[in-house]
Amino acid sequence: MGETSMANLADEYGTDVEIYPRAPSTTIHADTPTDAPARLHDLLDQLGLERQEIRTAGPVYTWHVVPEHLDADEQKRLATRAIPALLLAGYKVNCAPDVFDEDAYQQAVNEIRASKPDPAARYPTPVAAPKRPAPSPRTP
Repeated sequence: MGETSMANLADEYGTDVEIYPRAPSTTIHADTPTDAPARLHDLLDQLGLERQEIRTAGPVYTWHVVPEHLDADEQKRLATRAIPALLLAGYKVNCAPDVFDEDAYQQAVNEIRASKPDPAARYPTPVAAPKRPAPSPRTP
């Protein structure tokens, strides 16, 4: 019975981070897979989320929450602002629509771009490189 209550959405959906409001409370959770690497937990810590842990006789369950002392809008902004950094680090992230804040996301993306020396050289944007089908080899 304890195992069902500890199930997390990252394990269920095969993502690295699932960001969502955990009912019946309004607390915003960031679930990571049961076998998530320490560097993912460390990154979530650095991004301002608070690590939670329950040790059992079997596995240790670890997840993060947005600090509850923040007001609801600030909680959504903090959770959303974490997404670009997680994506840039190569993680697969899903965020519930009722948590996602478009303005906070764009601001975080712009800050990451501004802090990188010449990001265009490393990450060409799809707009700059129109997608065209590769020419098919001609056969005689």
